[in-house]
Amino acid sequence: MKKAKTTFSVLIAYAILILVAVVTIFPIFSLIASSFKSSVEILTQPAHILPEKWTIEGYKRALESENFDFFRMAFNSMWYSAASVVINLFISAMSGYVFSRGQFRGKKVIFTVFSALMFISMGSVTTYPTLRLVSKLGLSNSLYGLLFVQCFGIPITNMYIVRGYMNSLPKELDEAAIIDGCSFASVLFRIHLPLLKPALSTIGILTFNAAWNSYLMPSIYTMNNPKQQPLMVGIQVLRNSAESATSWDILFAATTLSILPTLLVFAFFNKLMVDGVTSGSVKG
Repeated sequence: MKKAKTTFSVLIAYAILILVAVVTIFPIFSLIASSFKSSVEILTQPAHILPEKWTIEGYKRALESENFDFFRMAFNSMWYSAASVVINLFISAMSGYVFSRGQFRGKKVIFTVFSALMFISMGSVTTYPTLRLVSKLGLSNSLYGLLFVQCFGIPITNMYIVRGYMNSLPKELDEAAIIDGCSFASVLFRIHLPLLKPALSTIGILTFNAAWNSYLMPSIYTMNNPKQQPLMVGIQVLRNSAESATSWDILFAATTLSILPTLLVFAFFNKLMVDGVTSGSVKG
C-alpha cells in the first residue's frame, strides 16, 4: 500500500513537471516555428503553429535588411551585456566581501538600509534626474551612460548571494592570508575570488540575461542615437514602424536569433548557477 502511494505521488509529480515544461517550452517552439513562415502566412494563418511552407526568407531579410542592422545591434547587445556582467561581478564581490568580513562602525545599520532597499522600488522616479546627470557628462545618448550609472549602484540580491557564500567559508583562510602579508583587499582577490566561482557564475548568468533582454532603460538612453541601440530596442522599433505590417517574418526571425545567446548561456552554465544559489545556504 505504501509503495503504491509512493508510485502515485511520483506520477503526479512527473505529470505536473511535464505540464510546466510544456507551458514553458511551447511559446519558444511557436516563435521558432513562426520564424520559418512568410509574412503573408503569419498574417493570414496565425493559428497554425507549424508553417505550411518552410522558408528562411525571414532570416535572410533580417540579416541583410538596410533598415534593420542586425549585426550592429547584436554587437551592441553583446558588449553592453558583457560590460554589465563585469561591473556587477566587481561590485557584488566587493560589497558582499565587505559586509561578510569587514569590521567597521555602522556596518549593521548600513547593511539594514541596503536590505530595506530590496523592498522599496523607486520605479521611474529616479530616471529623469539620473538622465539629467548623465547628460551633463555627455553620455545621455549612449549605452555608456547606462553603464556609468550601474557603476554607482549596488545590486542588493547579488550582494546577498556573495555574502551568503562568504559566510560559509572558514575565517581561518583570512587569518592565514593576513599572516602571510595580504591586506584586506588582497585577501579577496588572491584567496576568495577563486572560491567564489559558483556564486559569481550565478551572478554573471543572471546579469547577462537581464542586460541582454533589457529594453526600457536602453531605449531611453539610445532613442536619439540609433547606432547605439541594442537588439531588443531595435526589434521593438521595427515593430512600431510603418513597415512592420510587411516585416513580421523579420521580427520573428530576429527575435528567434536574439534569444539564442541566453538559451546557450543557460544550457552551458545552468549547473554552475544552481550550485551558486544553493552553496551559500549551507554552512560547512
